[in-house]
Amino acid sequence: MNPAKYNRRIHILQPVRGEDNEGIPVITWAPIICLWAAVKPLRGREYFQAAAINQENTLRVEIRYRTGITSEMRVQYAGKLYNINAILDPDEAHRELHLMCLEVQEHGGDEAGGHG
Repeated sequence: MNPAKYNRRIHILQPVRGEDNEGIPVITWAPIICLWAAVKPLRGREYFQAAAINQENTLRVEIRYRTGITSEMRVQYAGKLYNINAILDPDEAHRELHLMCLEVQEHGGDEAGGHG
């Protein structure tokens, strides 16, 4: 594992469930950790597999192994939000995690800063 490959800053966000002033359930997103990561757009076979299911804005985010990250969370990178679709532990070696992420299509009110 080459530590120099982790050259991008990402934030992991977790959902915070609450209600607005009218009692309507809302979800806001709170940052829980900032990490160094390798961010790679999918290429080759991975890209075509993702495109086959309309996931054209898919990234693989590689981070050092850690526990506690779930597919309910999101990645914030370069001003964009990505849902975590899958969490892979290559060779089950507990050295790295690969987060397979799909860009969130904004619908308004679904922002990372807790504005909802």
